[in-house]
Amino acid sequence: MAFGIKQTRWLYISLSILSLCLAFTITPVKASPAVITTVLSSSQPTNGLQQGRNLYQSGRFAEAVTAWQRAAQQYHTQGDRLNEALSLSYLSLAQQELNQWQAAQQSIEQSLKLLQTNKPSADAILWAQAFNTQANLQLHTGKAETALESWQQAQKFYEQAGDKMGSLGSQINQAQALQTLGFYRRSKQQLEVLTEKLQGIPDNEIKVSGLRSLALALHEIGDSSKSQQLLEQSLAIASKIAAKPQLSSILISLGQSAVNFQGPEAALDYFKQAQILATNPSDQLQARLAQFKLFLNYDKLEFATPLAPQLLQQLRELPPSHTSLYAAINFVASFNRQLNPDQILPLKDLAQLMAVTVKSAQQIQDAPAQAYALYQWAKLYCRTQQISEAQELAQKSLDIARQLQANDIIAQSAWQVGQLYKQQGDRSKAITAYTEAVNALKALRGDLVAINSDVQFSFRSSVEPVYRELVDLLLENQPSQAELMQARELIEALQIAELDNFFREACLDKTQQIDQVDPTATVIYPIILPDRLTVILSKAGQPLRSYVTYKSQAEIEQTLDNFLVALNPVSDSKDRDRVSQQIYDWLIRPAEAEQAFIDSKTLVFVLDGRLRNIPIAALYDGKKYLIEKYAVALSPGLQLMATQSLHQNHLSAIVGGISQARAGFSALPAVESEIKQISKAVSSSVLLNQQFTSQALAERVKFSSASIVHLATHGQFSSRLEDTFLLTWDGQVNVKELSELLKNRGNDPSKAIELLVLSACDTAAGDDRAVLGLAGLAVKSGARSTIATLWPVKDQVAAILMTRFYNQLRQPKITKAEALRQAQISLIRQTDFHAPFFWSGFVLIGNWI
Repeated sequence: MAFGIKQTRWLYISLSILSLCLAFTITPVKASPAVITTVLSSSQPTNGLQQGRNLYQSGRFAEAVTAWQRAAQQYHTQGDRLNEALSLSYLSLAQQELNQWQAAQQSIEQSLKLLQTNKPSADAILWAQAFNTQANLQLHTGKAETALESWQQAQKFYEQAGDKMGSLGSQINQAQALQTLGFYRRSKQQLEVLTEKLQGIPDNEIKVSGLRSLALALHEIGDSSKSQQLLEQSLAIASKIAAKPQLSSILISLGQSAVNFQGPEAALDYFKQAQILATNPSDQLQARLAQFKLFLNYDKLEFATPLAPQLLQQLRELPPSHTSLYAAINFVASFNRQLNPDQILPLKDLAQLMAVTVKSAQQIQDAPAQAYALYQWAKLYCRTQQISEAQELAQKSLDIARQLQANDIIAQSAWQVGQLYKQQGDRSKAITAYTEAVNALKALRGDLVAINSDVQFSFRSSVEPVYRELVDLLLENQPSQAELMQARELIEALQIAELDNFFREACLDKTQQIDQVDPTATVIYPIILPDRLTVILSKAGQPLRSYVTYKSQAEIEQTLDNFLVALNPVSDSKDRDRVSQQIYDWLIRPAEAEQAFIDSKTLVFVLDGRLRNIPIAALYDGKKYLIEKYAVALSPGLQLMATQSLHQNHLSAIVGGISQARAGFSALPAVESEIKQISKAVSSSVLLNQQFTSQALAERVKFSSASIVHLATHGQFSSRLEDTFLLTWDGQVNVKELSELLKNRGNDPSKAIELLVLSACDTAAGDDRAVLGLAGLAVKSGARSTIATLWPVKDQVAAILMTRFYNQLRQPKITKAEALRQAQISLIRQTDFHAPFFWSGFVLIGNWI
């Protein structure tokens, strides 16, 4: 049987990257239904196949399901097993789009079984299509390892069939599966090889699509500059060969990237060009919606207001499809994020649009879209204080989400139901609904790829507030022990969720309750709520305690910012002490007054929000700094690795650093002295300057049994994954690659790095959540403990403090936290660097023992 696909190549190309067109949240490059025709005695099933392809392409997935079920049945009746297998493979794709995972699994299993039974006559392209569909399903259901194998099979068959685009798509998908499994360097290497391959082929539509897909994949692993370059190249080639259908979507991707890198003006230019060059109404609408969202995000209402009614009219006129439904939902979601949306469009018009969207979603059987539309519609009713109507819609949305087992929708809708109960004063029902929302968010962790990229799902607006509002509810008035325990667990879960969001994947697992690790430690959880600061204290074998300070969030955060400013050595020391004492009074003094720390040697802080930026060790009680009374450690929460105490007599380290000016970064002359002194205190394998490459570091980590890795080089921590890196002689290593490199000792926990030290790093300027990058690396590296700096410290001071730290660490039975404490005290009492600015920026994260 001959399958003639060459004459219809373009439709295949345009569909095969359908899922990457409008969002930077990368989803697998789906082998969407290629037009594979056969010479058949009966034309009816062929029409069914073609009809299904047309419906799928226009986003009418439920109708495509019906068409392909009918085609599969007719081919079955005719005994045409290969076209039946093809119909079932397509059917699985459409069922995946509708979140019908079990049905999708049955369809693809049946398809592969038919191909296996008719192996001699099955064309390679059929096998490739089926394996790609299967891999897509496997990745969405959390089976990344088997997805990787299936895509490798798909690649083999695409190559047999001479299908370059199919092969490329499969390889890009393999890179994504590698990311999901945590192999970032392998993933990046694979993407770089593909980039090279693409550069070697003639300029054509395959190359344009491939470059764009690669760009989006590279953006996802944090290589945004390379991503931008490839998008620009893709645009240049598309313009040269007049590939008009692709120009608009490439320009939209460039605009989304430009928002972060070139600013809103550049992004707007790209979106305007995308609108002018759009070859169909859908692309034109997407370009205009992108402009509208940009205007709203930058408070340019004078541009947004005239555009809004035009977009509303356009959305009303579109026939129902997956694309048109989500365009309407996101349009209304943009309004729901505004303080006064009725200044732009009447709320009744938006409510009417959502009512029509709900009806259209029912009509084309797109249940997820129906649930999302109900959620946005309910939000509009909340604005007009129509609480009972809002409650009814939110509950309907939640009921549909539960039937779909769609945790991303459950999280939003249950949160909304909880807010409405809270508004009505029903605390008990509110807590139940909020708890369901939080549980749904936790369940999303291991299956992040399944989040619908058509719906803007922002951590800051959709995840973090759910946790905080539930903690607020639990800690009202006089919380019970059960409520305190739930609040503590939520604070820790929020820390994990923030780090998952930072790495764009589930990256942490619970191992050991931190207050059980050390009976001489007290764990302190301060949480900033809108109208108060609550501190929960946890000590092994004792009930939880809590203390409340009634201050507004704005006042608390202003005080924390003032403290950071006052730490500058040229500031007035009296001002510094006064502000420091104020924070001490909030966090420490109430517990001291009750003698809560009487047997405590170490205070372990699980810090929240802006509190992460301040050096806790430098808090002042009027006579002494906190570090002079207790050892201090920071922890991101529950997921603490069980430690193996360092063998003080057999300490060994890999010590790397750069003392010379490099890649635009200033020289750190004292690094040579720091490395020399550390080598005297600890048996060390040294990589200095030219020797300190990422490859050399990777090899030392892999083949050495050293328990300490000490890196004295420039680095930056940021709340943005792309801006968190460490400098090696051959360039910047991003945080994902660095964490993988440091963990590369096999799966033997006994070989894990005990202590990672970063003695010359900085936090990104103007980023009040920059310490998230530090916490992320500390946990993701697999090191049991990390010491790093919150701001750049004089390299001379770092050399003195780190030398004293290692000398302390050699003492018998000393913990890491105590060794750091003694080194910091020696700077306070024995040197000219006694101001907190010099010593308090060094923090210990993770296991303090």
